[in-house]
Amino acid sequence: MTKYLISFPSEAMVLSEEQLAAASVDSHAVIEEAKAAGVYVFGGGINEQVAPVLVSADGAVSGQIYPGSRLNGGFAVLEVPTREEAVKWAEKLARACRCSQELREFMYDPAS
Repeated sequence: MTKYLISFPSEAMVLSEEQLAAASVDSHAVIEEAKAAGVYVFGGGINEQVAPVLVSADGAVSGQIYPGSRLNGGFAVLEVPTREEAVKWAEKLARACRCSQELREFMYDPAS
C-alpha cells in the first residue's frame, strides 16, 4: 500500500464563518470515514501561530527557512492501494473543505 498526502494551503479556504463551521464538521466526518475504512494514518492543520525554524546538522536553529518553502493549511496522510482510491479520498476532502486538494504520493521506504 502507498501513503498519500492530501493537503490544501490556508488561503484556499475562502469561507464565511458559517461555511467554515460546516466545512469543519464535514471534513471531520470524512476523516472518521477514513479511520473506519482503515486508511487514515494521521493528519491535522499546521499551527500558523508558531513560526517554523531551520535546524542544521550541528543543532543550530535559525528563523530563516529555505527560500520558497511554505507549508500551512490542513493535511491528511492516507494509505491506500491505488492512486485512483487516493483521488477519491481527495475528492471527498475537497467537497468537505470546500476547496481543491493537492495530492502527493510518498516514495516507498522499506524501513517505514
